[in-house]
Amino acid sequence: MVRLVEEYNKRIKGELMTELGLKNPMQAPTLKKIVVNVGAGEAVDNSSAMEEIVNILTQITGQKPIINKARKAVSAFKIRKGLEIGTSVTLRGDRMWHFFDKLVNITLPRTKDFRGLSPKSFDGSGNYSLGIEDHTVFVEIDSNNVTKIRSLEVTIVTTAKTDKEGKLLLDKFGFPFKKDVNKS
Repeated sequence: MVRLVEEYNKRIKGELMTELGLKNPMQAPTLKKIVVNVGAGEAVDNSSAMEEIVNILTQITGQKPIINKARKAVSAFKIRKGLEIGTSVTLRGDRMWHFFDKLVNITLPRTKDFRGLSPKSFDGSGNYSLGIEDHTVFVEIDSNNVTKIRSLEVTIVTTAKTDKEGKLLLDKFGFPFKKDVNKS
């Protein structure tokens, strides 16, 4: 079993139930899925870019990504309908927990000049999104073989109903939010 799942079941779920005043353990918020996506606008001009991005996401997540195609044409960006413009991976189950553990405990602390993540990036329904500007912070990527630095977006989808519940859940896992120095 994954380390974070055990910790959630033994400690975090009980703490969430008491702090949120829940009676049923099934009401306690938990992680539902993690979506990692990379935009590949340069694939319009460079056909090998999409292949490289797919390889990067496969190494980082351990799962082959799907390729997203443009739904409509945008002439200002030289995009035609059906053109490959991005890739995404939806992680669930053990892969999601492994990725979350790696993200919180290894990847984010390795980020240059990291001072914490903004607690304002919730969507109103307890889900959190963050951007990672440099994909080489992941331990699976060999920085000697990188042709271009790629940025990715990570969305953590929870079963929380509100941002407060979502933040409390992520806090219990040690998610590195910025500390508000103005509050005492």
